[in-house]
Amino acid sequence: MRKRKSTSRTAWIITFLIVLAIFFIPLEKFDRLIQDRPDHDTPNNHIASNTSIESDLHSQNAILINLKDHKILMEKHSEEIIFPASLTKIMTALVAIENLSDLHKQILLPERLFSDLYAANASMAGFLPNEKVAAIDLLYGTMLPSGAEASIGLANEIAGSEAAFVQLMNDKAKQLGMKDTHFINATGLHHRDHYSSVKDISVLLEYALKNQTFRAIFTAERHSTLPSNLHPDGITFKSSMFKNIDPANFLSGEIIGGKTGYTEQAGLCLASIAVINGDEYLLITAGANGNHQTEQFNITDAIEVYKQL
Repeated sequence: MRKRKSTSRTAWIITFLIVLAIFFIPLEKFDRLIQDRPDHDTPNNHIASNTSIESDLHSQNAILINLKDHKILMEKHSEEIIFPASLTKIMTALVAIENLSDLHKQILLPERLFSDLYAANASMAGFLPNEKVAAIDLLYGTMLPSGAEASIGLANEIAGSEAAFVQLMNDKAKQLGMKDTHFINATGLHHRDHYSSVKDISVLLEYALKNQTFRAIFTAERHSTLPSNLHPDGITFKSSMFKNIDPANFLSGEIIGGKTGYTEQAGLCLASIAVINGDEYLLITAGANGNHQTEQFNITDAIEVYKQL
């Protein structure tokens, strides 16, 4: 009896081991095969899980989105309140475009418009007091060289005053669900009650890029204005972002559009889009140390992030 029980137990153990060999070992190998497939860890998954990218950024706030599927690939304090500086002008340009029936309408820039901007050391496009400028040129002047006089000129023409135009901006922000945003001016000049978040700005920019006029302006490297009463040969200005980008930094794509921003309180900011391997990506960064005289760490960050895709 004891011998039969021992034999039976041995047979049972052998059968169990055979079952293990047949089912569990191949499954383990199969699982490894799945994990080792080249497409298991796509570039999108890689950057989303790579926390070292976020920690290496000069910018205090960032968000990266794939515009194809609207997936957020990276976030760094994306809902934290920031001062948006001239990223404000994305909203200024969008609201102006949506409220202008004639993009070639001539708009007067009165002398009184300039005094406060000169006093605030605001960035200017190069238009002059009492110049008559086509609306489309004011839009390019707002976005490329970040001209405050262009922004205020558009605001006054559309709403009668900057304050009334800012109300349109805040209405648009509410419509888009920008819950952490409040505008005080159309230029981005610093004010403690003028704030946003990089996540809100990403919502704004993704929406704005669907407007073909806005997209054409946002992706322009340079623009030459039409002749005016004070500039008979027009003015040519270049994007404040593109003049600081070296195309040699990119291996598989390029940054195709952007808007810079800077105030002492906001730090260096950038809203940009890039095409990498055929897909469009949107990146918003804010709060990088530096100024106009230092390395442009906002652009440095963008290049490094896009290189990871």
